[in-house]
Amino acid sequence: MLEIVATFICLTTLLTYVNYRFIGLPPAIGVMVTALLFSLMLQGLSLLGYPGLEDRVRALIGEIDFNDLLMNWMLSFLLFAGALHVNLGDLKSYRWPIGLLATFGVLIATFVIGTLAFYIFAMFGWHISFLYCLLFGALISPTDPIAVLGALRTANASKPLKTTIVGESLFNDGTAVVVFTVLLGIAQLGEAPTVGATAMLFVHEAIGGVLFGGLIGYAVYRMIKSVEQYQVEVMLTLALVIGGSALAYELHVSAPIAMVVAGLIIGNLGRKLAMNDMTRRYMDGFWELLDDMLNAALFALIGMELLLLPFSWTHLTAASMLAVAILLSRFITVAPAIALARRWRNIPQGSIRVLTWGGLRGGVSVALALALPVGPERDLLLSITYIVVLSSILLQGLTIGKVVKAVTAPKAG
Repeated sequence: MLEIVATFICLTTLLTYVNYRFIGLPPAIGVMVTALLFSLMLQGLSLLGYPGLEDRVRALIGEIDFNDLLMNWMLSFLLFAGALHVNLGDLKSYRWPIGLLATFGVLIATFVIGTLAFYIFAMFGWHISFLYCLLFGALISPTDPIAVLGALRTANASKPLKTTIVGESLFNDGTAVVVFTVLLGIAQLGEAPTVGATAMLFVHEAIGGVLFGGLIGYAVYRMIKSVEQYQVEVMLTLALVIGGSALAYELHVSAPIAMVVAGLIIGNLGRKLAMNDMTRRYMDGFWELLDDMLNAALFALIGMELLLLPFSWTHLTAASMLAVAILLSRFITVAPAIALARRWRNIPQGSIRVLTWGGLRGGVSVALALALPVGPERDLLLSITYIVVLSSILLQGLTIGKVVKAVTAPKAG
């Protein structure tokens, strides 16, 4: 185990260095691109008759349980770190678009994408049940803000846009995981539970996550307030994420949602009332570094998953069609939510375009696809998901800045 961790950390660090030194893309996207190039180089060496290095790296990546690593560990850290820097006042100001997109938006996207996927798969002769298509819709619905936030900052995106994108992405991961879990349970049982049972499971996971996150977040806030030593205070937040996530899984409530709520409490209430300047500086530095390291590792792993997954031109064609379908579903969910939210808040023109194009897919989708039961459906959906995620990060992630600038640029005359 130590050998795997050491090798992967060194490899991720090397890829990060290469991107920073020679490629110069935004950190998360750059690491993934570098990992992709590294994977392609290994495959090229194999074609030239030198398969040894590819075999060793493939064996290394194969020993890493991507689903367990991301869903049970990394996601909680990433969401807590993200929530730590979100202003609760801004979040409240734009709670309507955020709430609509993170709840009803996920449900609508799951159904729309699942329905379109059912017909697209049928076009290629793949007989995938509608339930599995809905599972695909659920796993591909959550948006990933990591790759897009840097572009939004450099493009001087407005506060409503940044707040809505960040707020939605913090909560829709948890919502999508809950929806996916419910659908996966139905698939494994072989029969659909009653509407009441499904609703209760959803409420238990989602609302339970909110309440649990609020409870542990407030408890740790009180503990931080009672001490004046930054080392202890930082350790308390670290214990909050590790212990809180483990306990959330035992209680069968949503750990991602719980970590978002806890992060908002510590980042707002704790920052204002329980921390001095030195603690804030060390707290921010620790969680920013940890966030950057985990993001680099996550995107490096996404790039190197290329070595493990089978692909064909048919998969690529189907994934391209589904990528368009996903953008369409994104527009269908974003447009009504923003139109409705404009009744209460002043949301800039062009927001629908930016939010639609800025809905990147990321590691959560790949991790959920890996959680599907072993079988032909899993192999197909995993390959399709991987291609969609790659295209989303590369195409949308590298162009969202231009979209923001085009929308926010002053009109001539």
